[in-house]
Amino acid sequence: MKRVTCPKCDHPIVFDDNGYPIGQSLVFECEHCRKSFTIRIGEKQDEVQDEDLGHITVIENRFCFKQTLQLSEGDNIIGRYNKGTIISHPIETTDPSMDRRHCIINVKRNSSGESVYTIRDNSSVTGTFVMNRILGNRERLRIEDGAIITIGATTLILHTPDSED
Repeated sequence: MKRVTCPKCDHPIVFDDNGYPIGQSLVFECEHCRKSFTIRIGEKQDEVQDEDLGHITVIENRFCFKQTLQLSEGDNIIGRYNKGTIISHPIETTDPSMDRRHCIINVKRNSSGESVYTIRDNSSVTGTFVMNRILGNRERLRIEDGAIITIGATTLILHTPDSED
């Protein structure tokens, strides 16, 4: 059994995901608000969690509490949580200087099988800073364990799987 949440009213909808191939799209209509929405069947959550690709720690500040966001392979879109905005890594905050889709951290494997982390700003209003250096328009910067990232008034720290916490 799997549970999805209506993007309009947050009403939970439970359905049986067995028997559907990965990649198939399913259309739901919320019985509470009548909103129609589509989801795509993906990999099983336990299969995705087997490989640790690192995480980001959101440092407590006056707008939010400490949070940890697990990274996955590919683009990890990071920004302020807002109901109805679909991003892979929402930060629960009231920080008005953080965009809903503020920056993107890409994780990929190099030819040696090691994880490579790059960051880019997603045309945010206040910009993305890495180690107190603002990223330029369309600039991609390679980051490593311990990189300090500032988006709006919120600070993030990258932790790779090889690091010792």
